[in-house]
Amino acid sequence: MPELVRVAIDAMGGDNAPGTIIEGTVLALNESDELFVYLVGDEEAITKGLSACTYDKSRLEIVPTTEVITNDEHPALAIRHKNDSSIVVGERLVSSGKADAFVSGGSTGAVLVGGQLIVGRIRGIERPALGSIVPTTEGFSLIIDCGANVDAKPSQLLQYAKMGSIYLESALGKKNPTVALLNLGAEEEKGNKLVRESFPLFKECKEINFTGSIESRDVPYGKADIIICDAFAGNIVLKMYEGVACMLLDKVKETFMTNLKTKIGALLIKDQLKITLKNYDMSKYGGAPMLGLKGLVAKVHGNASPKEVKNSLLQCISFKRGNIIEKITESIKITANE
Repeated sequence: MPELVRVAIDAMGGDNAPGTIIEGTVLALNESDELFVYLVGDEEAITKGLSACTYDKSRLEIVPTTEVITNDEHPALAIRHKNDSSIVVGERLVSSGKADAFVSGGSTGAVLVGGQLIVGRIRGIERPALGSIVPTTEGFSLIIDCGANVDAKPSQLLQYAKMGSIYLESALGKKNPTVALLNLGAEEEKGNKLVRESFPLFKECKEINFTGSIESRDVPYGKADIIICDAFAGNIVLKMYEGVACMLLDKVKETFMTNLKTKIGALLIKDQLKITLKNYDMSKYGGAPMLGLKGLVAKVHGNASPKEVKNSLLQCISFKRGNIIEKITESIKITANE
């Protein structure tokens, strides 16, 4: 049996913590025997939450902390001053090598700052970036950066593309994934200064399968496996993606409940509709990994369901088994020597 993948998870991070985190953790432990989890946070609250759960107790350890970083705190100051917070302690487990990954639904800013200050960047990586998986008609695509760096340079976007290609191929099984620059048109001469200066760098790079520019309306149709952009644009696309999906689902439900005829129609297509909606369920892809760090740090939504928490923990297994950190490190070394 392969060595267990050890994941630290922030039990205090998120809108419904620690309950949702504990439930998702138990689901993950019961689904995979490759996983060991450190639940980091308030020991009393975690113990109480686990008391009614059935799981392999030999594969879970509570790491007690006394502090919590909230969303309204300044991320850098909180990381420096709250040394016994669940985020700081969890990321220290990764930096020390005790854990292979850290997952949190807490303050995004604190998780990102802590990732760089505590876990540390891979040598040669200019800026780590968040990559989020979104469902498409062709399966799924990766948007990177979607939250870490609102300003970026062409060289940084190219690193995002290389890291994203390694992640998609080695962890998620997409061979030779296509890469596109998010733009307001398909033509090479279009776009802002960042995109125009990045385009020739992407064309010359033999390490990625670059296909040109992609407009945001083509993202849901899977016209590219990896969409590269700065975090300002990426986060807007991601949030719009999520908002439109929720709005359409609400409208579909509302329409089905309009009258007797629509209720009968809903009953007739219920099973097929469930299958279709399941294919577009973003929670099944887990968290957004922060690519470019010496260890895995993954961010889940603050309102993550137990299912999303579970899938984020299982995602860490494929990330570890795919040797993503080692492959990114080697890729950067090769580039530096060229």
